[in-house]
Amino acid sequence: MHAITISEPGGPEVLAWSEVPDPEPGEGEVLVEVTASAVNRADIMQRQGFYDPPPGASAYPGLECSGRVAAVGTGVSGWSVGDELCALLSGGGYAEKVVVPAGQLLPVPEGVGLKEAAALPEVVCTVWSNVFMVSQLRPGETLLVHGGSSGIGTMAIQLAKAVGAKVAVTAGSKEKLERCAELGADILVNYREQDFVAEVKEATGGAGADVILDNMGAKYLDRNVDTLAVNGRLSVIGMQGGRKGELDLGKLLAKRGAVSATSLRARPAEEKAAIVAAVREHVWPLLAGGHIRPVIDRELPMRDAATGHRVVEESGHIGKVLLVTGA
Repeated sequence: MHAITISEPGGPEVLAWSEVPDPEPGEGEVLVEVTASAVNRADIMQRQGFYDPPPGASAYPGLECSGRVAAVGTGVSGWSVGDELCALLSGGGYAEKVVVPAGQLLPVPEGVGLKEAAALPEVVCTVWSNVFMVSQLRPGETLLVHGGSSGIGTMAIQLAKAVGAKVAVTAGSKEKLERCAELGADILVNYREQDFVAEVKEATGGAGADVILDNMGAKYLDRNVDTLAVNGRLSVIGMQGGRKGELDLGKLLAKRGAVSATSLRARPAEEKAAIVAAVREHVWPLLAGGHIRPVIDRELPMRDAATGHRVVEESGHIGKVLLVTGA
């Protein structure tokens, strides 16, 4: 088969469409013939040499895919050769075939195309596990999403609105904020021109955000705590703004606030399976009913993954950038 390999840490030019050995499914695993994958920030960090795959995972980038079952390992039930699916991966999505634990497979939702489905697993599992399973966002509460026009952000907006929450977003352009508003965002903050702390406080009558989904890390830590409502929950899922910040415990205690930080890729298979099962139960009906949709910026041939990385690094995209095999 062919896969995107990384010759050495570096820029997008180190990504190569290479001939590599076919993988074989082991016990409890399914071999997937990949139709599409999607570019995530974690893939870029891996290419740069900052985010190695967890032990036992494929060395190729790609944390999600869609495709069809090509073979079923021993001990697997509920899946047959030819079934269409999408999957949460620990790596290996940038390839023509990938092996996946059966617990990380999801059927393609009704009303979603096979290629489109590649845009779902990583973002939906990330948003559902952090915003709902950890931070327990409830109807009537306010969610602040940093990077509202990203793949994570566009899904977080839709899911929060689907459960009856109010949504604030930050983004860096008028076009991106307009798209967030089309998806249901109520409070729009251009972080290049406005202070998100002041804007969210003003829009909520001084209360602040009940839940914050943050991809920036250190750079926003203190201001995120300022933005939290009493009993607010801050969920950190990225470090685009650095990894070391100062936390004012006095402010956090006064608000009876909570800070959590999670990653999805290195979780044990049983934890991923539990998140995938929750997503199938709670989110898949919303997709089937047309209440939420994957937001896709563009599709590119998988062999041209370097272009996909450049697009995401330049941050001009809205939603997901797909990489399609056979294109």
